[in-house]
Formats: sequence, C-alpha cells, structure tokens
Amino acid sequence: MKCACHPDVETNLACGKCGKPICPRCMVQTPVGARCRGCAHLYKLPTYRVTPRCYFIASGVGLGMAIACGMAWGLIEWIVPFFSLGLLLAPAAGYGIGEVIGLAINRKRGWGLATIAGVATAVCYIISLWLISVLSGVPFSGVLPVGVFVLPYHLIALGLGVFVAITRLR
Repeated sequence: MKCACHPDVETNLACGKCGKPICPRCMVQTPVGARCRGCAHLYKLPTYRVTPRCYFIASGVGLGMAIACGMAWGLIEWIVPFFSLGLLLAPAAGYGIGEVIGLAINRKRGWGLATIAGVATAVCYIISLWLISVLSGVPFSGVLPVGVFVLPYHLIALGLGVFVAITRLR
C-alpha cells in the first residue's frame, strides 16, 4: 500500500479513524493511536488564535495606553528630575501597557500582539519626551537636551520597558 500524501513511499500504516494509508512522516501520534493530519485536528490553542479584530482592538488600546502612560511618565520625570528614575518608570509603563492590552483582548498571546505592545511602549517614551520638552519650554527635537551620561539611561530604560511589554504578551 502507498502513502496518500507521498505516493513513492510504501507503508503498512493506516489512519485509525478514516483508514487512509499514511507513512511515518505523515503520521500524528494521538492518545487513541496513529492518525493522519486531517483526522488529528492539529490547530493552535485558543489563546494563540488571534483574529484581525483582536489586532485592531490591541492597537487602539495600545495607543490609548501609550498616551496615558507617556503623559504620566513625562509629568513624573518633570516633577522629579532624577536622571535614573526612567529605569523604574519605563518597565512600569511597559507592564501597564502589556497588561491592559492583554485584558482588552481576553488574554490572547502572540508575537503580533507583543510587537504592538513594544511599539506602544516606544510611543509612550516619545510622548514622555515631548511632554517634558513642552513643560520645560524647550523645542521638541526628538531627543532630550541632556548630557552624554544621561542618554544611555534613557535608552536602557526604553529597552527595559519594551522588554517587559513584550514578555506580557508573547
């Protein structure tokens, strides 16, 4: 007997449900025996089945949270101008963004959602820089007018925030 998917392979194995001949490469071992891929019902877990609607909701919630967290982050850093405070605020913003996105889409997970959360955290950082420049009266140019030693702290803080947001949703 020849395999249904690979006609050049001889086999004595058949699907336990439909009886279609299968070779060891096509076989899926299930608790009730060997099955073909069609009868084994291979599919993703419901947690990882993300619809376009979920991506749309996650994008909207992520943008809203980025604005809210960015405003809070910028306001706190303007009130308390301690240069390494961002190392605490960025992971907190990333956690908040990732958690709220997860709640909005019923705890779905996936790399697409993690990417949305990471981008939202980066947008949050840009909004915080913008707010600090507005409150300080300095024109916004995309970077803070800070010393050479402070900028690495901001980049490390941004990396931590993005990492935390991504790990909440992958």
